[in-house]
Amino acid sequence: MATATAGLIPNWFPPTRENHALIVSIWQWFPLAASLQWLIPWYGMGKTSVTSRFNLPGRIGWLTMEAPGFLTLLYHMRTLTPTLSQNGGGEGLPWQNKFLATLFVTHYAYRALLFPFLQPSMSPLHVVIWLSGAAFQVTNGLAIGAWLAAYGPTTQAEWADQISTGQEIRRRAGRRAGSGKKDGKEGKNGKDGKGGATTGVDKHYEIPQAGLFKVMLYPHYFVEWVEWFGFWMAAGWGCVPARCFLLNEIAAMLPRAVSGRKWYVEKFGEEKIRGRWAVIPGVW
Repeated sequence: MATATAGLIPNWFPPTRENHALIVSIWQWFPLAASLQWLIPWYGMGKTSVTSRFNLPGRIGWLTMEAPGFLTLLYHMRTLTPTLSQNGGGEGLPWQNKFLATLFVTHYAYRALLFPFLQPSMSPLHVVIWLSGAAFQVTNGLAIGAWLAAYGPTTQAEWADQISTGQEIRRRAGRRAGSGKKDGKEGKNGKDGKGGATTGVDKHYEIPQAGLFKVMLYPHYFVEWVEWFGFWMAAGWGCVPARCFLLNEIAAMLPRAVSGRKWYVEKFGEEKIRGRWAVIPGVW
């Protein structure tokens, strides 16, 4: 049944239950689009930024690209959750919904609002990367936000069913189975020497040496995948939006890590990179 709500885009933002299901079903196919990166490895951001008139200043570009995700989730929590009581759905959300929403918002609020200003400098990013990143954030925030706000479990009884269903999915899967980030300093990158923003690139990179960087060049990717695997597990294995989030992140980030390792090899030589995998030791 649809949930009638007024919103920025009636029936879509926030979506009705049926439209949310449609969006999530399409969202599951995102890895097909992300796989194009294996054929077109260009990525106009970070260490592979290029000088372009279509570049955005690093910090502002990053902030405005990352912030739509958690803002979209908060918007759906604010607009969809009140409809539960209007439709006889109890007195607010269970703690599980609020806890998962808090994890999501905390992660992305840090990434969007604090991370860019904790860096000594940030490379400019191309507007194409900004648009694709912002679109990813909005869609992901909508899929997870609407699920947490109204279309996933909204009572303790429903959470019990969600967990038991997830355990059954895990058991069935088990039965079937049985049968660089940079570490160093950038140059004036993004500055005109007088404090003004530019679209040019001037960078200096070193080979990362600390912690997990000793065995992989993109441990921050790996750690983020572990983080969102935990989020999916906490939401229940049957939470399709959380599963989409994890798989879509891997699909988007793995090609970057693999091409990023090639960048390190070209810049520093295979001898200095030997022993370091891109993101998953022994695999990639």
